[in-house]
Amino acid sequence: MKRHLAQAAVAAALSLAAPAFAQDFVTTSAAKTIPGTEGKDIYNAICSGCHMPDGTGATGAGHYPALAGNAMLEGPDYPIHMIIHGQKAMPPVGDVMTDDQIAAVVNYIRHDLGNAFEGETTAADVAAAR
Repeated sequence: MKRHLAQAAVAAALSLAAPAFAQDFVTTSAAKTIPGTEGKDIYNAICSGCHMPDGTGATGAGHYPALAGNAMLEGPDYPIHMIIHGQKAMPPVGDVMTDDQIAAVVNYIRHDLGNAFEGETTAADVAAAR
C-alpha cells in the first residue's frame, strides 16, 4: 500500500511538472514547438511525468499506462495517433511537436523502455497521420 501511495505521489508531482514545461514553453516562447530533437529527451520532458522515466506507468490520481512491454506499441500508428490527438487523460501534444520530434519519441518508446519492436518511424509517417 505504501508503495502505491509513493508511486501515486511521484506520478502526481511529475505529471504537474512535465505538462507545465510544454505549456510554459508554448505560452512564453515565440517558437511554436517545444525544443529538442532526441526522442529520449523529449520523452523525459513531456511523457515521463505520467508514464514514468522507465515507462512502467503509474496508478494513483489517475491511470497512466505502462509503455514498457506494451504490445500496443508494436506498430507506430497507435503511438503516433495518441501523441497527435490524445485520448481521455492523454493530452494531445502534436501541436507543440514537429513531425520529426514525434517520430523520435515514437522510435524511443518502441525501441527502448524494455521494448524492441522492429521498424523506424519517420516524419513522413507522422505527417501522413496528421
